[in-house]
Amino acid sequence: VQLVESGGALVQPGGSLRLSCAASGFTFSGNHMSWYRQTPGKEREYVSGISSAGGSTSYADSVKGRFTISRDNAKNTVYLQMNSLKPEDTAVYSCSVYSFGRRYWGQGTQVTVSS
Repeated sequence: VQLVESGGALVQPGGSLRLSCAASGFTFSGNHMSWYRQTPGKEREYVSGISSAGGSTSYADSVKGRFTISRDNAKNTVYLQMNSLKPEDTAVYSCSVYSFGRRYWGQGTQVTVSS
């Protein structure tokens, strides 16, 4: 299983970013996918999840209404569109999948929201 995130950057408050996570090594279209984030000294925080076909999504209260998760099963990729970014959104964002009896994580991509 390999998960490779991209799209992180330095952005000003109120700005937008789209993160991507390219997946391989498992049946992407058959698995629920999630995004998490983590800042130094804090526990990893659930951000959003999407069902295998994309028909069901969920969000943490802290990002609801600002972030949108989506997926393209033809490209084995899950996305996280982040709008109205706030300084408290600064974190390393990782995608994740539970497959073959365990949870896998990507290496993460850094998102920094600062003026």
